[in-house]
Amino acid sequence: MYISSHKIQTSYFPYFLQAQKKNVENMNSRLKLVMKSGKAILGYKASTKALRKGKAKMILIASNCPPLRKSEVEYLAMLAKTQVHHYSGDNTDLGTACGKFFNCSVLSIIDGGDSDILSSKE
Repeated sequence: MYISSHKIQTSYFPYFLQAQKKNVENMNSRLKLVMKSGKAILGYKASTKALRKGKAKMILIASNCPPLRKSEVEYLAMLAKTQVHHYSGDNTDLGTACGKFFNCSVLSIIDGGDSDILSSKE
């Protein structure tokens, strides 16, 4: 019986994870800059109010946001012609990225400040 000593090519998978991690870190650094120099509203209720008034420029939705709430926010954002970004982390990660010690499933950005989060969509 012949046993070959070929290496299995599994080196592509870690690169994908590294690229995804860089995108998350990039979004987290942009969020941190928005919280420091811009204006953002945390929470579903306040974000929907900002969408209805037309103040919100971008909406971030956590990955574990309930489907009905997510579709409602997406619908309001579509009516207000506002960008929607589906944040890859859950609501705990989104709250932590904003520098808060609580969960946040919906975040509304009113003013980007020094960050380029509004101009670049990933």
